[in-house]
Amino acid sequence: MFNKTRTFLKEVKVELKKVAFPSRDEVIGSTKVVIVTVLIISLFLGLVDLGLSKLVGMAFK
Repeated sequence: MFNKTRTFLKEVKVELKKVAFPSRDEVIGSTKVVIVTVLIISLFLGLVDLGLSKLVGMAFK
């Protein structure tokens, strides 16, 4: 059992050496894009929700 675990951990170490991690600038740039996208979509959905709430409110008056 310990041999399988040891083999697995060695394989993990080899695979991690193959991974190309992004640079700090790439991570910061991607994070900015995600934040701006979330803000835009949140604003849009908030406006749609507000508009639909007003329409439903007018329909039931």
